[in-house]
Amino acid sequence: MHSPMIAESPDGGADLSRLERHLRHQVGQAIADYAMIEDGDRIMVCLSGGKDSWTLLDILHGLQRSAPVRFELIAVHLDQKQPGYDPAILPAHLQALGIPFRIIEQDTYSVVQRLVPEGRTTCSLCSRLRRGALYEFAAANNCSRIALGHHREDIVETLFLNLFHQGRLKAMPPKLRSDDGRNVVIRPLAYCSEADIAAYASLRRFPILPCNLCGSQPNLQRSQVKAMLAEWEQRHPGRVENIFRALTRVEPSQLADSALFDFAGLARGEPEP
Repeated sequence: MHSPMIAESPDGGADLSRLERHLRHQVGQAIADYAMIEDGDRIMVCLSGGKDSWTLLDILHGLQRSAPVRFELIAVHLDQKQPGYDPAILPAHLQALGIPFRIIEQDTYSVVQRLVPEGRTTCSLCSRLRRGALYEFAAANNCSRIALGHHREDIVETLFLNLFHQGRLKAMPPKLRSDDGRNVVIRPLAYCSEADIAAYASLRRFPILPCNLCGSQPNLQRSQVKAMLAEWEQRHPGRVENIFRALTRVEPSQLADSALFDFAGLARGEPEP
């Protein structure tokens, strides 16, 4: 059964059905591989209003009806008081879906505009403020999981951002405990491609909310990495998927981090593990 926000068409119905099955399979596989959801979990889905978080919420809502474990969903959106924001859009669609939701109001827009010099990127501060508000809500409302809408390309882009600018092999794990130790964060879209998510969101006609803080900043480092990966993918289809697969097949003995592998303890003449 489809949600009320879909307008079926003879051409798009079959495509939507196939894409939905594909995404549900990938999300279900990621959940199983990383033990993301346990029986009785109360999952807070962070709903920014973008294509990724809408797709995450929709796929989890579909899985909720057929999953072998029982879990609860609550969609949480942070109203950051950005200019032009329409507070009526998200509640209307969430009510139509029948999913419990909460809207948190916090004027992070003014804070970012005041503290970040003109011409500098706002994403870092905006992200910290947004994360703090959402994590506080999760802890105060007995949410055992926080679900974020990061997909495969987000994870690979983060790998290269850390590689190029921090000198570290680090990406986004599909599951982690937050820095404050109070929350478990999951990324059920970890196996899903951005292209599939964009196509699904378009077919589902989700009400996409623009971000006026960072959407107009074309020179972000992430944008540059995204363009690099897109060029690679065009020249060598499947390269991004291979890079992601490499993150799941790490061999510490073939790298150079002595904190992960006991190089000093290798005895002469013994085969390397």
